[in-house]
Amino acid sequence: MKATHPVWAVLITVAAMFAQVIIGTAPVSLLLDPGNVLYRPLGMIGITLASLGLVYLIRRFLGRQTWRGVGLERSWRAVPHLLLGLVAGAVPVLAASALSVALGVAALAPWGAVAAQLPYLPLAIVFALLGQAFPEELLWRGHLFDTLSGRLSPRAVIVVVSVGFGALHIVSQSPADTLAERLLYVLQAIGLGFACAAARARTGTVWMAVGVHTGLHAGNYLLPTQDIQYGVQLILMTCTFAISGLLLLRGRRAGGEATPEQPGTGVLNESG
Repeated sequence: MKATHPVWAVLITVAAMFAQVIIGTAPVSLLLDPGNVLYRPLGMIGITLASLGLVYLIRRFLGRQTWRGVGLERSWRAVPHLLLGLVAGAVPVLAASALSVALGVAALAPWGAVAAQLPYLPLAIVFALLGQAFPEELLWRGHLFDTLSGRLSPRAVIVVVSVGFGALHIVSQSPADTLAERLLYVLQAIGLGFACAAARARTGTVWMAVGVHTGLHAGNYLLPTQDIQYGVQLILMTCTFAISGLLLLRGRRAGGEATPEQPGTGVLNESG
């Protein structure tokens, strides 16, 4: 089917990436003032719900694929996978930040500002999970990973879902203020995408990938820094994410954990 061709599948995923934010936040933007205490949480929930709806519609009506292939398996392993992913995502950020401070390319944020935000840390992580980690992983390491697995080799799937995801971050808001830093920011996002894709490849579900993505934000919240040479810090974070991804892939080969469903088989028949 045309929608499951790799080129179309990537383009549809990119379009859905922007659409889920617009659709998910539109009701809140229209009905509530930005200063309203419910404005942000309802917006984050809206993005998650929009992502679920869009992925369902794309798979049901464009690709004629089953929902199961997305990898949202409901089992006792979901929570451990999510928590392990959280560690696999936070540790690279903490390591890169600590190394950046040690090398003098970043400085620790003032303790007073950090301490003031600590009570809100759990809420900030939940917002990151609902507004970015879950909806983006559902698209890239859930839907697209499964779709591409029917046509490409496992290595090619990991490359495409990582590079495509990272390339979108050229338009993301970040501290990058030069072209070189923006390109390095894209490279760092590719590193994150690789670690998330490795988590999906290892477990066969999307939960660990969601954890890895959430871990990025958790790591930034736990050890916030002020950039001095932001480009160098981005390079360090790219390397630590790459190491995390390689370790996850090595664990998959060593453990031989099987996926709950063979990739690329989630296609409905014409009467489905």
